[in-house]
Amino acid sequence: MKKIIFGLMAVATVLAASCGKEKTVTPGDGGGGGTTNPPVDPPVTTVNYLNLAKETRSFISSNLLTSNFSYRANTTSQSNSCFEWYNVSQIYADAALVAAGDASALPYMNNTFKFMEGFWDKSDLRGGYFASVRLDGTGAGGDKYVDDNGLTGMVYLEAYEITTGADKAAYLAKAKACADWLINSGLWDGTYGGGFWWSTAKPDKPTQSNGVAMQLFAKLYTITGETVYLDWATKTNNWLRNTMYDSASGLYIWKIDGGGAGTKHFEKFTYDNAVMLEAYLLYGKAVNDAAGYLAKAQDIGNAMNTVLWNAQYKGYIFNTDPTQTRVNPAWCGWGTQGMIRLYEQDKDEKWLTFARNNINALNTATRNADSHAYYFFAAFNGSNRSPEIEGVDQAWMQRVQAMMAKYDK
Repeated sequence: MKKIIFGLMAVATVLAASCGKEKTVTPGDGGGGGTTNPPVDPPVTTVNYLNLAKETRSFISSNLLTSNFSYRANTTSQSNSCFEWYNVSQIYADAALVAAGDASALPYMNNTFKFMEGFWDKSDLRGGYFASVRLDGTGAGGDKYVDDNGLTGMVYLEAYEITTGADKAAYLAKAKACADWLINSGLWDGTYGGGFWWSTAKPDKPTQSNGVAMQLFAKLYTITGETVYLDWATKTNNWLRNTMYDSASGLYIWKIDGGGAGTKHFEKFTYDNAVMLEAYLLYGKAVNDAAGYLAKAQDIGNAMNTVLWNAQYKGYIFNTDPTQTRVNPAWCGWGTQGMIRLYEQDKDEKWLTFARNNINALNTATRNADSHAYYFFAAFNGSNRSPEIEGVDQAWMQRVQAMMAKYDK
């Protein structure tokens, strides 16, 4: 799950095969976050989020979906490529649409799940998903990524919750396979005191890789009762809290890398912290301390809404580096999911206000009003739009719109 602001979009499409982040900077317009509590004024106009989700899905079906139920990486330079985390993000989006009452998305979700088998490493008993395949499901290759496999497991557990029979069993089995690959991959070691490496190339240990792994372990323990998953959730939580948490801001930092004791990169990203917020909520349920970990998640939410919120445009920034001023639908949109998860736990309407406003800000910044497609990056005011229409951005906007539709008023 790379977070990237790209100077050269040819570089972007290669790096975007995984869902972590690299940092090639192109300044834009739009501004960063603030240091005081932001206003949370509700949107001026009423928005039908379910209709928005359906419009986004229609663009995806017409421009990215293939006859194999795979999805093109984008509509331009990578139109013949298929990326693992893009595909599972579309399953995530369809699961949200089904949960919002649109059952027409269910067969797409299930058929893409079957297509995903082409990404699985069948030459290694440990398995694991590769980063890319061809549009027909052949030619799996690239590194394997902890965040991709962790997110995929979480996607499958959401699909597990809305399916029945053999489909339900298959989603749970593959979610467990993702977690088991994480445990047996050799990508957790004692470097920097523990933590998962980002990928099999071992360039660094990021918050997001460990955060989605923690989510998956915690949720699997809650579902299965298998203590191995609780043990790994606890170990991952302890490392994150001890190594990656910045008490001064109340947020999690980007990553740790380099030789020796390691270099900490203190940029704060919206989606890293949305991931950690949700990880706390899931872990609290796993350890029977829902109230205690809800309070920790609320603390992250409040910190996000101070440090990572643009009060002028009422949307989440990409990160706290002042030179990185454009927004991205997937990585900034993740903030909406975090706020909705908080609302689902404590029923505080303020979280929904941030969630709604963030969708609306991304619509202003990145949505093509005619095609209903979302641009890869843009300034908050809608200028400086990159030409790429990435599949993962469409998927995440469909997802958060469908999630928001459940609470549409």
